Amino acid sequence: MSTDDDEFREAVKDVKPIKVAARVVPAVPPPPPIPVQTLNDEAAALAATLSDEFEGDITLEVGEELAYRRNGIPPDVLRKLRRGDWALQDHLDLHGLTVDQARDLLATFLNQSVKRGIRCVRIVHGKGYRSANGEPVLKRKVAIWLGQRDEVLAYVQARPEDGGGGAVMVLLRGHKRP
Repeated sequence: MSTDDDEFREAVKDVKPIKVAARVVPAVPPPPPIPVQTLNDEAAALAATLSDEFEGDITLEVGEELAYRRNGIPPDVLRKLRRGDWALQDHLDLHGLTVDQARDLLATFLNQSVKRGIRCVRIVHGKGYRSANGEPVLKRKVAIWLGQRDEVLAYVQARPEDGGGGAVMVLLRGHKRP
């Protein structure tokens, strides 16, 4: 009585192994895997941090000039920010973006700025000349979004040479070290 193993050995007894030539090693290592779900979760968390709803404790001076100062921040901070006492370290231009695109990009930019230890940034929202009704949509939204972020200590309308009514200068809280 013959088993399958015996039959296999009998069938391959005259087989000789093929000589393997040197293997080709890819020049570039494969890219690391992309954690898609983690990225989606982080994007959802960022989007949830900024809403279009106005909250009562956010104090805004809206009109021709935007200004905001978090509770506990001295009033002279706004004056110093208007004068340009803090060196501008980075900027973000939101021209031509939809409200949703601008919200997500602003949240990402602020998070990255704080991680990099940046204290003063300019956000260009535009003056609204190309808006459907000629009114600045992003100007008001940016003001509300900035007031909702804990890392934003204060902001003022930019000086004319920095964008005037189409931009705000933002003072950020320093990065908390562990």
